Amino acid sequence: MTWFSAVGLVTSIALLLPIVSILTLRLAPYKSFPALLIYLLLVSAHIFLSIDFVNANKEVVHYLGVFNNFMDAPLMLTFMTYFSRTAKFRKRMKAVIVVLLLAELVIIAIYGFNVNAAVIAMAPGLSMVLVFSLLFFIHQVKIAVVYQKAAGKAFMTAALLFAYGGYAFIYVVYYLVKTPYRADIQLMYYLVTTFSSLLVATGVLIERRRVRQLTELKITREELKVIYGRV
Repeated sequence: MTWFSAVGLVTSIALLLPIVSILTLRLAPYKSFPALLIYLLLVSAHIFLSIDFVNANKEVVHYLGVFNNFMDAPLMLTFMTYFSRTAKFRKRMKAVIVVLLLAELVIIAIYGFNVNAAVIAMAPGLSMVLVFSLLFFIHQVKIAVVYQKAAGKAFMTAALLFAYGGYAFIYVVYYLVKTPYRADIQLMYYLVTTFSSLLVATGVLIERRRVRQLTELKITREELKVIYGRV
């Protein structure tokens, strides 16, 4: 195994940390966490199969990568509805996701299911995820600093902003500028993904405590409602 493959293996392992956290902490079915879990599983599987650690079918790896590129933004935007402050804003985000998926279907119909089509589809997807992650990061950090709560969400939005800021740069340099230093860009992708995965895992661990508290509060309110008729 080369050092490059070793870095890829480290990245795929790092992606397992938030996956294991979500599963063990029973957040897999919670709100929009299924979208995050699917996203992490797809990315981890693709990276693991891409390195020299396993002898995977190259065509399978290629099309898995293309599929991941198409599903990246829709899955991440679906997860990011978790950070929405209002039901109205969440509804608008879901409308954006539907439009994005329809646009991707049109692109596939025109250009086929290939890398070129994925590159076209990734541009608006990356842009939207980056904008939403910036908005949610600013809001969640403000809440965490001023009100001393929701630190888990702050960690997760920080992870998303860092990751997609890096991915946007990689997209420009790799696909638009078409740099000859492709190995360096791939290494950068591994490093960005590794660090953001650690941030997400930390955020998930912290957020689980808040979810437990909210669940207990909800149960208490329901019990009081049964006893006193209304709360």
